[in-house]
Amino acid sequence: MLDYVSGPLARISPTEAVVDVAGLGYLLNISVNTYSAISTLKEAKLLVHEVIREDAHDLYGFFSEEERTFFRMLIGVSGVGPNTARVILSSLNPARLQMCITAGDANKLKSIKGIGLKTAQRIIIDLKDKIHAAELAALAADETAPADTTADSETRSEALAALVILGYQKAQAQKALDKVFAADPACSLENAIKRALALL
Repeated sequence: MLDYVSGPLARISPTEAVVDVAGLGYLLNISVNTYSAISTLKEAKLLVHEVIREDAHDLYGFFSEEERTFFRMLIGVSGVGPNTARVILSSLNPARLQMCITAGDANKLKSIKGIGLKTAQRIIIDLKDKIHAAELAALAADETAPADTTADSETRSEALAALVILGYQKAQAQKALDKVFAADPACSLENAIKRALALL
């Protein structure tokens, strides 16, 4: 079982990272929050969670132990699969997710794609007692990405592609990105995705 992979980043996007480990490229599914943390790095160490099924062997990568811990908690909740957990962690960083759960904010969770009211309530009920609020709040940093000086068509295209991979309809994602870039033409890639997720 893999615990982490470490090496040069051969390829990176807001949803995937390929880490070169002694000539082998490990493809890891990542959240937007992990992308924000490693997007400017040449090398990275990513913690790993393996999802093994009959038809697939998927790797999910995390920059922080807090994010991996939340991912594992989330997929332990009935009705929350790995991709839904990744969407949740792309919409909320660990500190904000912890706050939503401890505060019982089902509406905030329900606003995330793939999360209905019952699932949001189940997440809160199942995880509230498992979260040590003070410890996680101290460890989980509020990730704020710096803005790019320009927003070009490449940034917009990458943001759109990431949202589609995360499960959103292309037309809906385009409308959300229209609003994001209208409000902030110099929005960075990771901030554009996060703001669009909040609108979808």
